[in-house]
Amino acid sequence: MSKPTEKFWLSGTPEHCDVCGLPIVDTFIDGATRFGPWGCVCPTCHGLDGRGLGIGRGQKYVKTVGGRWRQVEGGAR
Repeated sequence: MSKPTEKFWLSGTPEHCDVCGLPIVDTFIDGATRFGPWGCVCPTCHGLDGRGLGIGRGQKYVKTVGGRWRQVEGGAR
């Protein structure tokens, strides 16, 4: 069985949560919100206003030691 390919965030580094405006430090979710549009949100705002993780809902990313953002949950992995 082959090892799944790791996926990384390829857009610019998100600096602030699109909902609360606080800095994104080590984890963010690129996902749908209850407000309609998608955004890069902190875990707290995703818990309050997000639509979950998975295809069509959102992907969770964590910052690696090298500074890249690796997808750890949601979406097609």
